[in-house]
Amino acid sequence: MWLNRFAWAVALVLLSASVGVGGDQAAPGDPPAPVMGVHRTDDFTVDGTGSAPAWSKAEWQLLTPRGAPGPAHSTRVKMLYSSTGLYVLMDGEDRILTATMREDFLDLWTEDVFEFFLWPDERYPVYFEYEISPLGFELPILVPNLGGPFYGWRPWHYEGARKTKKAVSVRGGPATSGATIAGWSAEVFVPWDLLKPLQNVPPKSGTRWRANLYRMDYDGGRTVSWNWAPIRGTFHQPDKFGTLVFE
Repeated sequence: MWLNRFAWAVALVLLSASVGVGGDQAAPGDPPAPVMGVHRTDDFTVDGTGSAPAWSKAEWQLLTPRGAPGPAHSTRVKMLYSSTGLYVLMDGEDRILTATMREDFLDLWTEDVFEFFLWPDERYPVYFEYEISPLGFELPILVPNLGGPFYGWRPWHYEGARKTKKAVSVRGGPATSGATIAGWSAEVFVPWDLLKPLQNVPPKSGTRWRANLYRMDYDGGRTVSWNWAPIRGTFHQPDKFGTLVFE
């Protein structure tokens, strides 16, 4: 079976949690899927603020609100890549920090969260999903998407060169649930070793991947979401993802 080709390391451990956000399907008239150029860089340390000088070569990409209008919280992202992995910087304005989970691999999307999905090879319906909360907890999973009900698969031997590096920062208030804040940001390094044996990894100059980036926010109990490539309904529609072009 094709799935055996994508056994993450030697084996994968099933994450018993559904993934996705329900809703209606994409409608005619949506803007075209965006394209982001990803510049190459030397490796640097992530600190959650995007303070590394390397980020100056990457332009901010705006995420747009989905569905009913919500708070006008500006949300933006940047990406860079090196010989060892992918760097992602996400930043958003906010009013209330809604995050209570204090453990990795939980249902982080049910509270404030940044997310990105990476689909390196369109020949196979499997992609990498990553979520991070304002408290710094993460959900890295591999998603085999055959068009029906599905689950995420969590990494085995998630350590050393296979483990992400991450940091978050909260501004305008304390990093505690329910606090009044002005915004928060997350900076993540995804090593290529974690994505093996997905095909088309690592990328080189001219490589194209499909991808999307999202944000969920729950100010005052109201659910609001943003996306980079426009999608209506579930986040898990890879055919509607945008495109990353590695430069």
